[in-house]
Amino acid sequence: MTDASTPDTTERGFDRHMLEALVCPVTHATLRYDAQAQELISDAAGLAFPIHDGIPIMLIDSARQIKAD
Repeated sequence: MTDASTPDTTERGFDRHMLEALVCPVTHATLRYDAQAQELISDAAGLAFPIHDGIPIMLIDSARQIKAD
């Protein structure tokens, strides 16, 4: 039995289980998911990769530079 409102999928359709299989294309470090911004964040590289229509765009040219704290 599958519930459409499972916590693994956002309202925009990104499957959070996919996060376990993805790594930063620059550093190969793990990523963290920012649901509000719809981005995958690589703290190691200081990059934020956008998610469009539930699909992570893992191209370096499409990433947004983030400031390190």
